[in-house]
Amino acid sequence: MFRRRAKGEDAADQLDEFVDADSEDVAGATSEDEDDANERVGLPPAPRPDGPFDSTEIDDAKEGRVDLGGLLVPGVEGMELRVEVAGDAIVAATLVLGNSAVQLQAFAAPKNEGIWGEVRKEIADGITAQGGAVDEEETALGWGLRARVPVQLPDGTQGVQLVRFVGCDGPRWFLRGVISGQAAVQPESADALEQIFRKTVVVRGEGPMAPRDPIVLRLPEDAQMVADGMPQQQGHPGVDDLNPFERGPEITEVR
Repeated sequence: MFRRRAKGEDAADQLDEFVDADSEDVAGATSEDEDDANERVGLPPAPRPDGPFDSTEIDDAKEGRVDLGGLLVPGVEGMELRVEVAGDAIVAATLVLGNSAVQLQAFAAPKNEGIWGEVRKEIADGITAQGGAVDEEETALGWGLRARVPVQLPDGTQGVQLVRFVGCDGPRWFLRGVISGQAAVQPESADALEQIFRKTVVVRGEGPMAPRDPIVLRLPEDAQMVADGMPQQQGHPGVDDLNPFERGPEITEVR
């Protein structure tokens, strides 16, 4: 079942101990790094034996997963599930687990060409333009970004938020994840969120969609949307929604 989250419980508060205005910057990319990154743009989707999965690739996809329409996300004990709204459409879901969170957003993509390399470069350029710093990294989830994004702290001073961007190209879709909180700072804390990303199933549908169109989500049948008054996210895979702790309506799964 789903219950309304207590009004005073804001996961953004959990970030305070991980955000420091005086922290050292992540090293900037070298020209050689940029050349290597450019070579990874426009590649065909890589094999995904460990996920994320397309809805046609796995039997009983809804078993053990929360049905959000365009995404089937694994249910984990104690997790909070929040949804991001663009206009009247739900376009992203954020799963909060302890002091960490992962925002999931799926987009349409070309049939034979992945877009994660291109999107990754756009995100890096956008963060750099904002005064942040980005490193490209190769992890168990493939190529991703580790970034320090400028943010305004509750006391009005400037600080940075540590985030990780992960992505996966599938058959006519692209899934992006934004990992925040403790899991972005301490790699050993990221296993649960990485497994959520891997076990997510994308339901692209057969209808025509332009590349980068968000795959629209919906609330589970037994859930009720409750607006919390926080700023809403946009549905573009760029740099306008770097903070998954700033979110729209939310629901909490209790298991």
